[in-house]
Amino acid sequence: MSPTLSRRSFLEAGLAASGALLLPGGAGAEGGQAKGGRAPITLSRGVNAFPWFSLTREYPAPRTDYGDPPFQTQRPVPTRRDLQRLRRAGLDFLRLPVDPGPFLAAAPKARHALLGTLSDAVALVLDCDLKLVVNLQVNGATHYWNQERLVSGPDAPGFADYVAFAGEVARVLAGFDPARVALEPINEPPLACDAEAWPSMQQRLFEAAHGGAPDLTLVATGACGSMIRGLEALDPAPLRAFGPVLFTFHFYEPYLFSHQGAPWMREPVYRALNGVPWPAREGSLEQTLQAVRRRMAEDRERPEAEADAAYVETVRVLQQYFDADPGRPFIDHYLDQAADWARRHAIPPGQVLMGEFGALRTDARYIAAGAPDRARYIRDVRESAEARGFPWAFWNLFDGMGVMDDTTRALDPAITTALGLRLPD
Repeated sequence: MSPTLSRRSFLEAGLAASGALLLPGGAGAEGGQAKGGRAPITLSRGVNAFPWFSLTREYPAPRTDYGDPPFQTQRPVPTRRDLQRLRRAGLDFLRLPVDPGPFLAAAPKARHALLGTLSDAVALVLDCDLKLVVNLQVNGATHYWNQERLVSGPDAPGFADYVAFAGEVARVLAGFDPARVALEPINEPPLACDAEAWPSMQQRLFEAAHGGAPDLTLVATGACGSMIRGLEALDPAPLRAFGPVLFTFHFYEPYLFSHQGAPWMREPVYRALNGVPWPAREGSLEQTLQAVRRRMAEDRERPEAEADAAYVETVRVLQQYFDADPGRPFIDHYLDQAADWARRHAIPPGQVLMGEFGALRTDARYIAAGAPDRARYIRDVRESAEARGFPWAFWNLFDGMGVMDDTTRALDPAITTALGLRLPD
């Protein structure tokens, strides 16, 4: 999940058109193996392992390099025991976000060492009987090695280096069992859903990765942040020439629920959102606005005029949210679109990965009912994906959207249950 998510607004979620959101749809797909007769890696239930190779120590501008080590030493990193517990809980794979910045900024010797560290992590995951999807995930919050520089378009100043790095990572993964590892060369492309440049950009990434590891499963995505709308605009046919391919999308709709209180959202309403219920009928507009007002009252940094304007906008979008009354049918409507796309292109649903989904924890200082709502939402999304045959990767292992406590490493019982997993001994 990229830290710059301006696209994830209330209108993007589509709640303003409330009457069209609750229509049921069909699902299913037919299809066979990839070109060459080899099927891609098979996945079922997974979790994202951010920030294992994320959260960096870059120097401020004008410098463009990183400290040594480049990743924050205090970040939570899964241990062998953690990975074994995840396997016993019922997960079968990890999706591993990798920030390319430290690798691209490093001198050759340091870069080789970093790639060795990544190889060691892959070996550890596989040794714990988990499969792995390695995802190159640009850090949109950094001042230099960000999406604008690396992947904003085919002429982005760092795109050629990024493409070459995808090939390097593929060569690392070529040393492992191709039935157990896959490479997703980009996370949430920032281009428009139907951007003419995106197919050729993804083609270049696939060419580099395929050249480094011809037997490796590659993971393709649509543009506009890997939203379902981007998937619908994607023509999968040219990508199948590269052998085994999975296709992926991310799902966080409605963002008013999943991203309430998110500090990285640009839209002014998210900063104070709290107590948004799931499904909507489990709460009320006034209860949520009370939680919003309590949160705003403690925010001493926002100017009063700005806060007043944000509150007016918050009332407006929350009124739309409650009028739309989103619940499980809302989710089914969206995932049916992905299922319909797969069926049109004869892609088996097991080859369509919901690579991210989840929701932030509600701040209990302002309302006490957040945990059940979050668990209900996660259960609904997971069950809807499984009903359509999609494998999934929950966001995230750690942090405010996590299933595992950063310090104690205990699994959250409510979220574990919502994911259909079991609490290991």
